[in-house]
Amino acid sequence: MSKKKRPHQPGQQQPQWRPISFLSTLAQHIDGMLQADVEQYETLLLAKGKPHVLDDFTVNRVKHVFTTQRNDFPLFEEQLSRWQAEPLTDEQSREVACLLEQMKRMRENNARVLELADELAKGTIEKVMAKSDGQVGQEFLMRMFGQEP
Repeated sequence: MSKKKRPHQPGQQQPQWRPISFLSTLAQHIDGMLQADVEQYETLLLAKGKPHVLDDFTVNRVKHVFTTQRNDFPLFEEQLSRWQAEPLTDEQSREVACLLEQMKRMRENNARVLELADELAKGTIEKVMAKSDGQVGQEFLMRMFGQEP
């Protein structure tokens, strides 16, 4: 795994690397984040056919939260890589490997959420309300005949 290090920027705190005794705490955190992220994707997926039920604020909030989360992934992965380089028990080694896999799944889900949020942003209630009645009718007919508006 290649290590992508975030350059330190003035005013930004240096990461506080944790000892291996923090493994179970980080495991709970990563597992919880992944579960919540998958649930968020499934919730957004329900709006895919009717993005007008969402507003700009909600979609932009999802995009902000998931972009911030994506920017933090290298910190989690660096911590896990540091632990992986240490002498570990078999159980610790398995747990670190499992968490690295969880991070891959979280990255994949994060990308899916951001992609879906971008798609949904095109049809929020504000976007629909800004269109003329003629535009809305034309788009409806195009979808009815299987064409993309």
